Amino acid sequence: MRRRSLLLAIPPAAFAAGQAHAQAPAPGVATMRLSHQYPPSHHISRLLEAFAADVGIRSNGSVVVQIFPAEQLARVSENFPGVARGAFEAAVATNFTWGNTIPEMSAPTIPYLFTSLDRIQKFAGSDARRFLDAATSRRAVRSLGWLFTTRSSIFTSQRRPILELADFRGLKIRGLNALIDSGLSAAGAAPAATPAPEVTAALQSGVLDAGLTDVSAAVSRRFYEVQRFGTVAPFFAVFTQVYVNPRWWDGLRTEQRSAIEAAMGKSETDAIGVTEATAAAALVELRAKGMTVHEQTDAEAAAWRDVMQPPVLANFLRQAPDGGPRILELLRAL
Repeated sequence: MRRRSLLLAIPPAAFAAGQAHAQAPAPGVATMRLSHQYPPSHHISRLLEAFAADVGIRSNGSVVVQIFPAEQLARVSENFPGVARGAFEAAVATNFTWGNTIPEMSAPTIPYLFTSLDRIQKFAGSDARRFLDAATSRRAVRSLGWLFTTRSSIFTSQRRPILELADFRGLKIRGLNALIDSGLSAAGAAPAATPAPEVTAALQSGVLDAGLTDVSAAVSRRFYEVQRFGTVAPFFAVFTQVYVNPRWWDGLRTEQRSAIEAAMGKSETDAIGVTEATAAAALVELRAKGMTVHEQTDAEAAAWRDVMQPPVLANFLRQAPDGGPRILELLRAL
């Protein structure tokens, strides 16, 4: 019944999108439906489309990846149960959206802890990645890859820029999860959890006073139309994890799995350069669209870190008393 209700919730347009990729798989052809929340213009969305094309080439057409962007197939909260139960084969999750399910996933989003590019570049082949992959496997899904998504966050506002800690006082700001929100609250803000696709409308209507997203999403979600000011900060790192249903994965032929893994490995490598270039271009575009953008200085970053990091770090270790210290050790070792 759960699977049936989930599939009934899929908009007709999503079925049309899937049919555009493949009408009916031929015998021996595996279909991989991949659900994600990013709009088509987002750089991760484009990377996933390139991944789908690459899989088709590498597998000689024996694997067809159908991409469903912008929550066309399932909402963010439905992706994990949908994949775990086999309603569809694959989905993505930003590391912090795992929340209480896998609390160790939130380690890269502890403010100002893991934003150095040289350390981020080492993550894909690291013990830290293997540790989180193992944690994923204990939750009835299989981790396939990690796409570096951002290390540049932007705090947006309409009435006045957010430059100093005092500017957070009383602001209704887009929250991410209870962990990150504790840091925002320590600065005096009032965070409200808001799914990414709903933030622009919430800012426009005044439900939120301030936004928090990565600089590339600020462009793709057109924050510049509803916000005048932006402060860019190396607030945290975000990865987009791609995961699959393990029963579906185990049912693939060896050469099909190899094609998917090779394509994902290329996507992981490509994501580093694409994300950095997209972030730089996003800053240019936000300014060109009329947003006043301030890039945080080292001294400003240190002041925010000293207030926001301690409560987040303490809450993280409370949420992940067993695996938390280990993942922090592995990330700091990179």
